[in-house]
Amino acid sequence: MQNDKRMNQAAAWAADTLGLDVVDLEPVSGDASFRRYFRFAMAERTVILMDAPPDKETSAPFVNIDLRLREAGLNAPEIFSFDLDLGFGLLEDFGDTLYRDIINEHSVDELFPPLFTTLVNMAGKVDCRNLPHYDALRLQQEMELFPDWYLGVHKKYSFSGTERFLWNDVCTRLIQSAYEQPQVFVHRDFHSCNILQTASGQAGLIDFQDGVTGPLTYDFVSLLWDRYITWPRERIDYWMKDFRHRLKTDCDLEKWIRWCDLMSLQRNLKIVGIFARLSYRDGKDAYLDLIPRFYNYLLDVLPRYPEFQEFYQLLEHAECAP
Repeated sequence: MQNDKRMNQAAAWAADTLGLDVVDLEPVSGDASFRRYFRFAMAERTVILMDAPPDKETSAPFVNIDLRLREAGLNAPEIFSFDLDLGFGLLEDFGDTLYRDIINEHSVDELFPPLFTTLVNMAGKVDCRNLPHYDALRLQQEMELFPDWYLGVHKKYSFSGTERFLWNDVCTRLIQSAYEQPQVFVHRDFHSCNILQTASGQAGLIDFQDGVTGPLTYDFVSLLWDRYITWPRERIDYWMKDFRHRLKTDCDLEKWIRWCDLMSLQRNLKIVGIFARLSYRDGKDAYLDLIPRFYNYLLDVLPRYPEFQEFYQLLEHAECAP
């Protein structure tokens, strides 16, 4: 009932803001946060209403980063109106065609290159002054979700003293690798569920409110180590080389691949932990079904580097594996 009451409040706010008698909201989607989205018709177009309850979500970063992206020439939705106190916003409608639903082994060679261009422009053109930094504390806190929620809560497994020392060494290496990289604008959730193919055929960016200043490879690896399709390592190697060329970075290829691989480890450790937390803390059990893909990403990358061999062996144990 509370949700219905808030939806009615949102509809009344939208009608009043636009000078309409009434708007009929149709649910579009929710996400892993408390945000919800609705669509309604107005004249000859449709509009998206974002509902971000201010007691649970702060929308100021979304508005701030949307402006930065649009000023850089990137395709973020136009904001027609936003009431930060109420947590209601009216946004340009990018449609319903998620890249999740159109990227496959047949379409990827056509769809990925424009996304790589978007990534190059995000890294090179978006003003990231005064954005939060993806610092060591934040990187570490994200990785701790893995032993805390995945191992501790989901698998009922606790590190021994020796294993905790091993874990700390892994985290230190991953953070050092992130710090070595150029620090640029990072979307933090750039993957096929947060990119829409708009009517013009352009990629539309959404869900960027957690953007920060951080490692160059982060958004790139988010796209490659995908939630719904696992790419062969040969394809990933090719894309790593291709994207490095597009960036015109002077980083040598071996270091670049290491940066990408280690960044993927940091992100995928975090994701496994987040999915466990979404299930056990927030009651969103469907996320547990997504864990094995990301766990397998860890098992694919770790043995490529001798310094992670012991940690790889630990994750292979039946008491840790999904």
